[in-house]
Amino acid sequence: MHLRWDRTIHCVSTPPSSTFPDGVEYISITTRRAELASVRLDPVGDCRGTVVLVPGFTGSKEDFIAVFEPLAERGWSVVSYDQLGQHESTGPDHHDAYSLEQFADDLLDVAREIGAGPVHVVGHSFGGLVSRHAALVDQGELFTSLTLFCTGPGPINVNRHDNLNALVAALPHTPLPVIYQIMDAADRASGWEPPSQAVADMLESRFLANSPHGLRSKAEILLSVPDRTDELVALASTGFPVWVVYGADDDAWPIAEQDQVAAALGISPVVIPDSAHSPNAENPEATAAALDDLFTR
Repeated sequence: MHLRWDRTIHCVSTPPSSTFPDGVEYISITTRRAELASVRLDPVGDCRGTVVLVPGFTGSKEDFIAVFEPLAERGWSVVSYDQLGQHESTGPDHHDAYSLEQFADDLLDVAREIGAGPVHVVGHSFGGLVSRHAALVDQGELFTSLTLFCTGPGPINVNRHDNLNALVAALPHTPLPVIYQIMDAADRASGWEPPSQAVADMLESRFLANSPHGLRSKAEILLSVPDRTDELVALASTGFPVWVVYGADDDAWPIAEQDQVAAALGISPVVIPDSAHSPNAENPEATAAALDDLFTR
């Protein structure tokens, strides 16, 4: 089939480097159904708790390369992982393995395995939907707080629907190299360039490592996930902190929708300047400072 990809703004997290800083340890976290490729950086001094960074749709643990050091310097142990079927976390070749419920169960298992002190979960984009579901299942038992990071209450912005519907139609039978070439060409035609060839190579290799079934399932979730703000408000009313953080120019979900979630929770959203859908890569120091402030309130 002919896959048409319309993208005028590059919305995949593009880290400034393809490698993690010195001191980051590559680990494997065992869940009830898989071994998840993960990374961890502990602070030099006393540890104030653990921050779990959950990547989005076509992302990976590498999305957070730039915030590991700034968070660790503030005393946090920082963990991120590839969700099942992403990058280095190899997943099954069937659609049923990639439901939102199963991704959330994986996150709960990660929290059980790594928990050192309070555990603050930060879910980016699709990872925010996973983190929200996990928090609602867990009801505040394993997590100390939830940060919805550049994520919305329901389906992704309508301007992303054509691309996602095209992916759903193309997968799993269209080879991933063909899809990547189309996406990359559209990105570059719109003016996007990777910061280095090493980063470009990493972006390509991690996309090609994805499970086609996982990509299709995640696209379907982004197109149809229900709004669960009322349930989140009920959880927050028990004293469980929920925060809303996004980049000033984020448009993966309308900012108005993210603001509505914050208003329902009775909080003010935290807006990261000089960034769009990936403040973790675009303004990491401000992102780390903002998260640190939230975790210590």
